[in-house]
Amino acid sequence: MKKLLNTLFVTQPDSYLSLDGENIVILQDEVKKRIPLHNLESIVTFGYTGASPALMGYCADENIPIIFLTSSGRFRARVVGKSRGNVVLRKTQYRLSDNEIESARIARNFITGKVFNQKWMLERVTRDYPIRVDTAKFKEVSAQLSDLMKEIRVCDDLERLRGLEGQAAISYNKVFNQMILQQKEDFYFHSRSRRPPLDNVNAMLSFAYTLLANDTATALEGVGLDAYVGFLHRERPGRISLALDVMEELRGIYADKFVLTLINKKIFNKDDFVKKENGAILMTDEARRKFLSAWQNKKTEKITHPYLGEKIQWGLVPHAQSLLLARYLRGDLDEYPPFLWK
Repeated sequence: MKKLLNTLFVTQPDSYLSLDGENIVILQDEVKKRIPLHNLESIVTFGYTGASPALMGYCADENIPIIFLTSSGRFRARVVGKSRGNVVLRKTQYRLSDNEIESARIARNFITGKVFNQKWMLERVTRDYPIRVDTAKFKEVSAQLSDLMKEIRVCDDLERLRGLEGQAAISYNKVFNQMILQQKEDFYFHSRSRRPPLDNVNAMLSFAYTLLANDTATALEGVGLDAYVGFLHRERPGRISLALDVMEELRGIYADKFVLTLINKKIFNKDDFVKKENGAILMTDEARRKFLSAWQNKKTEKITHPYLGEKIQWGLVPHAQSLLLARYLRGDLDEYPPFLWK
């Protein structure tokens, strides 16, 4: 199993990244920090100043992707090296992606994993907090998700599959706000708002999804797949469609649960956000650093992978799922096994 290395997050927007030997150097008029590159698996930088061609070339050769985000956390670009994937594997990926029926048969497993994990989250909340939530409503939504999973498991039409996923999302979102148990005056969820996020919860969810998408794209490239060619999410210039596919099953159990923990444990509060004139809610620089630190800590937590039966860190789950997807595409597995967590 792959070893989990560190991701370097550069949060100061006026930082310039350069190369010195085998070290990355962070510059702000003067050298602020020097970090060995052999300890890093990826670099995420916020802002617009940029990185030197020498650093980008070195990272490309060493398979260390550099992800450029805006200061608010929106994706801008991703610099990766030449493809090291097995050409036969990628040709299989492209061929299946061009076939909508085959794409649906793969994509339905991503969505099955997503809905299963969301259902588990609801069941866990009703078990742990039966007095603080509307248990009857949670059970109703859980039953709806079970019924939808039965349809998803046999669906071989992409449009129908997207419709079923949408129905599941509507049901899940109806009770998401009840899973916020603390600071309810400042943290609430009525609906998903993305560009821009219009409340504190959506700001945190968007940031978590961006981080998870980039982690998943790195994992897919690491096993030789093309992160930009998906099955559920179709090709769009600049969009890491396959990463968005694979991360579906981790949205609830990984990203949503992470955000809920930060709120319910009062690690975040209303002072961690600012509101712009257009109504957009953004995290402060200090809040972003706090979020990233907690994200890195989360990635080091150990779990037992439900399919592999091995103890791995949470941060390696995207790598494990990418490996299983590659094995399926090679014909080593009869079906892609989604991450079904309990």
